[in-house]
Amino acid sequence: MKDKEPSEFTAKEFLEAGKKLKYNLIINAALIGFLIGIIIYSVIKNSVGFLMLIPLFLAYKLIKNSQKNKK
Repeated sequence: MKDKEPSEFTAKEFLEAGKKLKYNLIINAALIGFLIGIIIYSVIKNSVGFLMLIPLFLAYKLIKNSQKNKK
């Protein structure tokens, strides 16, 4: 399904898209915060290790995805 241009949206579609975007931003922010917490805990307990890269990579992907959604 192709994305519509903003000029092709109806008022109802704008409201639905806004609600969906707001929900996605809140979920992304919570996940990013959780992953940052894991990274901080990992640094305090075990110092920097290979397993710390996994949450760091996931946080990076979530940040890039949220920037794409804003457009």
